[in-house]
Amino acid sequence: MRRPLTAAALTVSAALLLTACSGGGGGGGGGADGEGGPDIVRPTTPTGVTAQAGSATSVHVMWERSTDDRAVTAYDVLHAGRRVATVPASRHMVDVERLAPSTPYRFTVRARDAAGNLSAPSAEAPVTTPPAVPDDRTPPTRPAALRGTADGSRAVTLTWSRATDATAVTAYDIHQGGVRVHSVPGTTTTTRLTTLRPGTRYTFTVRARDAADNVSPDSPPATLTTADAPAGGPATAPTGLTATARKGAVSLTWTPPDTGAPVKEHQLYLDGAFATTIVWGAAPPPGRAAYTFTVTDPPGTRHTVKLRARLPDGTWGDFSAERTVTVP
Repeated sequence: MRRPLTAAALTVSAALLLTACSGGGGGGGGGADGEGGPDIVRPTTPTGVTAQAGSATSVHVMWERSTDDRAVTAYDVLHAGRRVATVPASRHMVDVERLAPSTPYRFTVRARDAAGNLSAPSAEAPVTTPPAVPDDRTPPTRPAALRGTADGSRAVTLTWSRATDATAVTAYDIHQGGVRVHSVPGTTTTTRLTTLRPGTRYTFTVRARDAADNVSPDSPPATLTTADAPAGGPATAPTGLTATARKGAVSLTWTPPDTGAPVKEHQLYLDGAFATTIVWGAAPPPGRAAYTFTVTDPPGTRHTVKLRARLPDGTWGDFSAERTVTVP
């Protein structure tokens, strides 16, 4: 069973390594940068909010990321004005569970920053949970014939054959790198995924889910590569990422993007999910950067890693190419 790496462990490792590499302190962190006086600017309102029933007692809520003059730190998901979930800014989806079957719900999302400023609530996303199916322990069949097409440099379209179930398929979950990145209704067998990275190889699988929350095996994988970015735009992704696994640790090296100013902050994503922020307390080291984090997983466990840099304007650049490492 995979045991996720904790952000605390990553931060400790970063501090040790960055001190050795740059002669300055390092650590993980987030939130406002403390510059420019009090932060009184609210984040923008989340858009694109959708709610999809995953089972008779759960709903999958998704939204587009908000922006802030400094940084969004979290999102609150609300039902009828009451907060039912909070997730970090790196996530833009959540499962709301312990709901009642055959019940209508209306969800909204709001963004918050480190100073406690809250955005206005998003537009409502209505959804009705399906009826409960007692004693249903049979999962749907695996979706078949998954195939994909790259739509330019930042999107792909996936299609698959319908799964079958003893009652009904209520949703399909799309996974990338072992992490769920999207869900669609059980009546849908195609979807378009956006905000991908140009010139990057992705592998997707699909699982079917029924009202009792039984989940099918993975579909056969579909691997495809997005087109390269159009010429002329500045490159904002770290390049040359290498990941080397040894007993108890994974070591990364990469070249930060050329932004015209020192890049002091990177975000590390582990298995598709935000893990920690790498910060140089002083001037970052010249040339290639290096970072090591510990792992405690059993031998043979696979992890994917990728990075992105904080740009001089405060926004986050494109993700690096994703690397896969196996615990020896």
